[in-house]
Amino acid sequence: MITIETPGIKKLEAEHLVLDYNGTLAIDGKLIPGIRPLLEKLSNQIKIHILTADTFGTSKQELAEINCELEIIHDEMQDVHKEIYVDHLEREKVIAIGNGANDALMLAAAGLGILVIQKEGASVKALMNADIVCNTIVDALELLTNPLRIVATLRK
Repeated sequence: MITIETPGIKKLEAEHLVLDYNGTLAIDGKLIPGIRPLLEKLSNQIKIHILTADTFGTSKQELAEINCELEIIHDEMQDVHKEIYVDHLEREKVIAIGNGANDALMLAAAGLGILVIQKEGASVKALMNADIVCNTIVDALELLTNPLRIVATLRK
């Protein structure tokens, strides 16, 4: 569990980390360098869920040695599917990270929503639903390994 206590904001006790794959953890289907050790470290604290349309067909292979649950989404309403997934995990126990329009509802639903920009850019709709914006996924995952950084960003 990752606990984040921000003055003036409800205490977050996150049990689940829900991540988009392409554009967030991977570029063109390949994991971004530096991601693997961060996910391995975080998997000791929080359950990791990765949701993807698997556009490049590489997610199973790329994530094979990482302790995570992978869900491949084939339906057309990916944004709704991701939101429902977060709902089933209990919204207030979820940290979500994504970048695309199909991540917007997931980011809004989660107890903490983090948007990453990176090479693919980010959807304005997703941006408006995020609590925090990071330049890269490495920055976002490092926030989770040091929750006081999140407190510094979110305090009022």
